[in-house]
Amino acid sequence: MHIAIAGNIGSGKTTLASLLSKHYGWEAHYEDVDTNPYLNNFYEDMKRWSFNLQIYFLNSRFRQVVEIRKKKKKVIQDRTIYEDARIFAPNLHDMGLMESRDFNNYSSLFELMSSFIEPPDLLIYLKAGVPTLVNQIQKRGREYENSIRLDYLKKLNERYEEWIGEYDLGKLLIINVDNVKFSEKQEDLGDVIRKIDAEIHGLF
Repeated sequence: MHIAIAGNIGSGKTTLASLLSKHYGWEAHYEDVDTNPYLNNFYEDMKRWSFNLQIYFLNSRFRQVVEIRKKKKKVIQDRTIYEDARIFAPNLHDMGLMESRDFNNYSSLFELMSSFIEPPDLLIYLKAGVPTLVNQIQKRGREYENSIRLDYLKKLNERYEEWIGEYDLGKLLIINVDNVKFSEKQEDLGDVIRKIDAEIHGLF
């Protein structure tokens, strides 16, 4: 069983993946942040490093999905390959931060890769307003994220809403983290787990 968590930067994906992994005993697959060789450069000069960063994430995520399906274990994944291709790369292209030839090359590669993989059995989308995202980004204090622009987060949020509105690859659970503080309140985490249980029972 493959469960994935989607959401904007600072929405709480890693925190929820960790909490669910502990609760259910699932194997967690996290986004490659600490060892990513492009992240610092990207936030310093988005236009120069956008293509490199997106290719790195695409490769990393594709390997994760292949590994998940090979292992045949119950896995919780922090972010999906679809977010890179449907949200981050097109957003960079539209903002003029990725050249059209690079974006077309990237999109072609994603289409090829996606033909070899299966979507998650359940997608959990963490919906969050920009103030919530900014608050959580500041709390975790990653230095390279200090330069993230509000308009960048806003545009990503708009793309997430559009993507989720059309999502039809499998089961979908939406959690509004403006109101649900699963990292701070045990009762909120309990509500999330109950909703996930209800969705999981429908998978068998």
